[in-house]
Amino acid sequence: MDKIIVTSLKQIHHPKGDIYHAMKKTDRGFEGFGEAYFSTINKNEIKGWKKHTQMTLNLVVPIGAIEFVIYDEESKEFFSIKLSQNNYKRLTVKPTLWVAFRGIEEHNMLLNLASIEHDPNEAINVVLSDIDYRWSKL
Repeated sequence: MDKIIVTSLKQIHHPKGDIYHAMKKTDRGFEGFGEAYFSTINKNEIKGWKKHTQMTLNLVVPIGAIEFVIYDEESKEFFSIKLSQNNYKRLTVKPTLWVAFRGIEEHNMLLNLASIEHDPNEAINVVLSDIDYRWSKL
């Protein structure tokens, strides 16, 4: 899908605590800064489906492991990726794609570096059963 970018991120290991890079304004996928927020998801729980009409998402998982599923209703294609400390990457999702995600470990947290500030009228939400996707067993 041409509206998705997966970028490997740098981790700097240090005996007193590690550093996890997230994004620079010179990175591919940077579409401006609106806000940054963290979200948690419990193991085996699924949040979604949500489609942003203007916002570009830049998703990073510094704690736990989260499976993201992206759906393009035009092509009818799905894209799936699991992000974690062991697969430390940034997932950039451009507007008009449906997004859902599931917690894999006991404690899971994502960071979204959003291109615009949150606007409740900018996104469309539907229940999980509205998009036919079969989540694999954990």
